[in-house]
Amino acid sequence: MNESAAQRWLLLAFQLPSQPGYLRVKIWRRLQSLGAVSFRNALYVLPASEAAEEDFAWVLREVHEGGGEGAIFQANLLEGIDDAGMRALFDAAREEDYAALAEELRALTATAERRRNRPAASMLAADISRLRSRLADIEAIDFFNANGREIVHALLRQVEQHLPVVSSESRMATAKAETELRARTWVTRAHVKVDRMASAWLVRRRIDPEATFRFVTDRDYRPAKGEVRFDMYAGEFTHDADRCTFEVLLDLVPEKDPALQAIAEIVHDLDIKDRKYEREEAAGVRQLLEGIIASSDRDEDRLERSAMLFDDLYRSFSGVRDRKR
Repeated sequence: MNESAAQRWLLLAFQLPSQPGYLRVKIWRRLQSLGAVSFRNALYVLPASEAAEEDFAWVLREVHEGGGEGAIFQANLLEGIDDAGMRALFDAAREEDYAALAEELRALTATAERRRNRPAASMLAADISRLRSRLADIEAIDFFNANGREIVHALLRQVEQHLPVVSSESRMATAKAETELRARTWVTRAHVKVDRMASAWLVRRRIDPEATFRFVTDRDYRPAKGEVRFDMYAGEFTHDADRCTFEVLLDLVPEKDPALQAIAEIVHDLDIKDRKYEREEAAGVRQLLEGIIASSDRDEDRLERSAMLFDDLYRSFSGVRDRKR
């Protein structure tokens, strides 16, 4: 379900003496570890919670012990930035963390593909364990489910295939047969954006015409009977290595469709941001989708409006024209 109430935020403001210099670095590192973001170089912000309040209280204690001063505030945002803008700051910070981790995983996969002996496998297991620990630290401060999380999990699955003790079963091999994906409830993360909007359109148009959709905020949501998760952690259909969820779902469409492939390439460029296809239409589609997101708070409305956009986009690529006047 969508969150309707305004987000409450904790704000930490403080000043430190010029000496000792290490104190400023110590406080900064502490705030980084908490996932706090800096707003206009004057405040540090966290989503309000009992845990966040306790974390900021410990930081403030360190500030006071170091001869500084400060205060903690709890507030709704009024002017200067709205809740969506503040969430975007948190997402951007986590996207950087996930992107750095993804690069390490890609390099590790390339190394694993070159070295397949037992000592290399042992080293690989240690590297995977280390990177999983780093991922857990990032996830603990990923308050709004940044998209990069799914990419990292997909890359982890990819590199783990090179471990002798890890099953090599394909993720898609465990998917339901197309005939069984009928009249399901398709569950995804709330606050849908490009990949989730496009994926919902593909589900309704080509995979499950009777689909209904549900939106959740629990990152580890477990599905009920009749539910299928997509574009979310541990989902039945989600990012696979460097493929976005739309591309994964497209595997369920038996016939090759150049128009759907063109849309897949646009969604990939917008979601993965690796400029793999460099589709010239991507910038225009992004602008239209951002307009839908900005003017639609309800996820149901975003799906309805974006479906019309993707319908028109499909017609433009397939050459099918609506002849009704």
